[in-house]
Amino acid sequence: MSKQQFKFSNGVIIYPVLMLLAVWLVFWYQTTVDYGIKSYGIRPQKTEGLLGVFTSPFLHGDLNHLYNNSFPLLILSLALFYFYNKIAWKVLGFGVLLSGFLTWLIGSSGNHIGASGLIYVLFSFIFFKGIFAKHYRLIALSLVVIFMYGSMIWYVFPIKQGMSWEGHLGGLITGLLFALVFKNNVAKPERYVWQQPDYNEEEDPFMKHFDENGNFIESLPEEAIDQEIETEQSTQINYVFKEKED
Repeated sequence: MSKQQFKFSNGVIIYPVLMLLAVWLVFWYQTTVDYGIKSYGIRPQKTEGLLGVFTSPFLHGDLNHLYNNSFPLLILSLALFYFYNKIAWKVLGFGVLLSGFLTWLIGSSGNHIGASGLIYVLFSFIFFKGIFAKHYRLIALSLVVIFMYGSMIWYVFPIKQGMSWEGHLGGLITGLLFALVFKNNVAKPERYVWQQPDYNEEEDPFMKHFDENGNFIESLPEEAIDQEIETEQSTQINYVFKEKED
């Protein structure tokens, strides 16, 4: 992976903002034009409820519901597009489909709506992928994510009435699976030259600044360095003791 693996681009900001804007526009349409679209969420184990797999992330119960989902969706999608740009759309697209299908499969009843399922996909993927990749920046990102949104883990359990814990659990499972599946185009741990399998100490330019005893040699042309070493090896100093005459 090149040094450009975390290169910033306009898409890092534009795509998450446009995605969030689309969610808000749908909510505006829902509240001002057709409130009935709210019913097009995921309805578990019902054939017509499969449509909600595609539509549920754009639908929200009220303004408070939308507001609570907006900031995590924006922040986590920004992190996704910056650190995992090459697979960001795959994570988003397949994340919506798989997490939605799992919600449809394991949900008991009701009409499951909201972007929280996708948020759990992003949360889970970013956290686990950072740990699995063993790259110091991605591990740091995982720690930041768990610090900011670690409390979300409790909502994969049925502890709050009216909240789709099935959608949250489906998102968490999906993110973990993606962290295991998407191995290509993900930052690898940085390795120094001396950690490479084909490393040869004798050909290392840095190591040439030291002699065989580990003593530093001043920066000289290579021929001069060799000559200096040979001179030091061939030069001998003899001490002769001479008694003092009375």
